[in-house]
Amino acid sequence: MKRVRLVVVTGLSGSGKSSALRALEDLGFFCVDNLPARLLVRFLELSVLAGGEIQKVAVGMDLREPHFLEDYRQAFQEAERLGIRTEVLYLEATDDALVRRFSETRRRHPLAGEGALLDGIRRERALFEEIKGAADRVIDTSGMTVHDLKKAIWSYFRAGAEDRTLRVNLVSFGYRYGIPHEADLLVDVRFLPNPYFVPELKGRTGREAEVQAYVLESEPAREFLARFLDLVGYLIPLYEQEGKTSLTVAVGCTGGKHRSVTLVEEMARRLGAQGREARVFHRDVDR
Repeated sequence: MKRVRLVVVTGLSGSGKSSALRALEDLGFFCVDNLPARLLVRFLELSVLAGGEIQKVAVGMDLREPHFLEDYRQAFQEAERLGIRTEVLYLEATDDALVRRFSETRRRHPLAGEGALLDGIRRERALFEEIKGAADRVIDTSGMTVHDLKKAIWSYFRAGAEDRTLRVNLVSFGYRYGIPHEADLLVDVRFLPNPYFVPELKGRTGREAEVQAYVLESEPAREFLARFLDLVGYLIPLYEQEGKTSLTVAVGCTGGKHRSVTLVEEMARRLGAQGREARVFHRDVDR
């Protein structure tokens, strides 16, 4: 049987469980929020153990599900019998932090009822004492931003897992058709020699060796590639430290057929030679 990693994200309402699940999803976990505990094993049997490709699962469980406190022990034990150990990530925050968050969002606390918000928070904290004591990892999010929580999740759950480095998306485009709005970095290469004005190259694209040779033989092209890829190489580790999972680099020329396509193809080749995952998309090459 393949090894499956199961993380249950639980804890106090308003402590950041949804944000934690999103961070785990970015780490490659298959995530389900608000799963009833009594359905956990059935879910694992259908989605994980039935020959699928899922190996990492994170589920959100808390008091939104009325029978959670009654059912979670048996659910975890049944998962253990299937050979799947449950890791419990418990999130909490101070009363003041939770009161502030609920006041800002104007959401109702699940245990407040018609009473005071603080009473509901304290009641929930007492109900969760046993689960907190058995948790594999407890994170106090009181002073954390969403970004801080993501970094904490990554630092813990990346250990022992495959390294998920930042993926680079390389997009070529033509300025006459507008810039790609998804770009993180955008560069204009219209300063390079234009194959459009070479009769035998005009009808070709930057995917072809003859066009690539024409563009890349110029000193500005070689110098630009070296300097720009140095910049990208400098930025990637910094983006990874901030929890970014992908970087979209858009390279534009006039029509998106020659220069930008050539540069994107060459960037992908060089990044691949460095062991970096790079995906190529030529937006306008077939227009």
